[in-house]
This record gives sequence, structure tokens and C-alpha cells, in this order.
Amino acid sequence: MKRLLVLIGLLFSAGVVFADDPPQLRVLTYNIHHGEGLDGKFDYERLARVIADLNPDLVALQEVDRKTDRAAGVDQADLLGELTGMKVAYGRAMYYGGGEYGQTVLSRFPILESKTHPLPFRSGYEPRAAQAAVIRPDNGLPDLLLINTHLCHRDEEIRVEQIQHMIDLFAEEKSHPVILAGDLNARPGSPSIDLVTTKWENTLGEQARIDYVLVRPRDGWKVVEVKIVDERVVSDHKPVLVTLEWNRQ
Repeated sequence: MKRLLVLIGLLFSAGVVFADDPPQLRVLTYNIHHGEGLDGKFDYERLARVIADLNPDLVALQEVDRKTDRAAGVDQADLLGELTGMKVAYGRAMYYGGGEYGQTVLSRFPILESKTHPLPFRSGYEPRAAQAAVIRPDNGLPDLLLINTHLCHRDEEIRVEQIQHMIDLFAEEKSHPVILAGDLNARPGSPSIDLVTTKWENTLGEQARIDYVLVRPRDGWKVVEVKIVDERVVSDHKPVLVTLEWNRQ
């Protein structure tokens, strides 16, 4: 008996995960500033290292260029997938600079489907979109829906309209748990964040600025850890990593 207790203690100290432990999911949201660092460099290996070092399961990237002139024709979505070793789905928000500009989902797990839903906008403003990717984890989690978005940065009224559209599209989704991640360009306490949190929970709490990971209370997620990386060169945004635990039976 004494040897058995010692063995169990060693397993726990080594971080062994037992079959009965609830599965976890590491979700990263990161606005990558069209791939250009604040030092003016397009250094994709550096950017990929920031992502990979956080060991995420799912990544929601915003401001991703695809074959634009300013990115020298690089398909940033495919290249970052290659450099991180993750699966890739891209969602166009608009055509830009000889190419496209939008969002990208990177996933450690298979991506079954990805659809891009245009969001309301007005003439003279950038088009915005919600990328909806169905993910199939292999760690005991059910298929889930990751919504990756980047909202209007200039007008709160437009952001409210965009969030209302996403609520209409996804808040009552019954087939999958739904995680909403991205650059919402709004502070806690603003009308747009007050609206989105009628349906989703802000997992960052008081740490939230304008980048969020949100979950529906009905889906059974527990927030295990929030990590905001103090990276000040690779992008004008900080990577935001949230570790979730699945407690729904």
C-alpha cells in the first residue's frame, strides 16, 4: 500500500492526466497587425514562435493578409499554419491591396468546416466578418464551433449591430458548444460588450481590454487560466490565451 501511494504521488507531481480528469482546451486570440511587427519587419518565424510557445489548441488570428502587396504576396494563413504545424482555415473580410484581408483559425485538431459570415457595415468603413469553424477535438471534447471575428474600430453603433448579428447567428446554436474569440475593439462596460455578455461570458474578467475569448454559460466551460503575454514588438496587440475545462456531462 505504501508503494502504491508513493507511485500515485509521483504521477501527480509529474503532471500525468488521468482518464477521469475533465478535458481542457487552450484558446489563443491574437491580432497580428497584418504580419508586420512594430519594428517594421515581416518576420513570420518570429510570429510563429510566439504562437507555438503558448502551446494553444485553437488560435483565432485577426488582420491576416493573403497575397497582398504590403505583405509581398505572402499567404500568411498558409505560411503560419506551416510554421506552427497546425491546421488552417482562412476567412476573407475584404479584398485589399491586390489580395485579401481577414481572419484565420489555426487548430491542433481537424477543422471540419469553415464559413465566413459578412457583418453589417456602412459605406466608408472596412467590411468585417465572423469566421465560423467547426472543430473536432480528439481529447474527449465534443465537436465545437469557434467564431473568430474582428469588429469595427471606428464606431460603437456599428459594433453593436455587428454583435447583434452574431447573436442572431450563433447564440442559440444547439449542435455544438460555441466559443467567440477575437478583436472586438470595445472596452468592458461599453454598449457592445454589455450586449455580447447577455449571451456569452467574458472569460478574461477585469483583464479584458479589446481582445476577448467568450463562452456561453450553457456550454459548461470553466476558466482554468488566463494569460496575456506582454509582447510589444511582434504586433500592436498582445496574445491572449485562455485555458478552458469542459465540465458538462
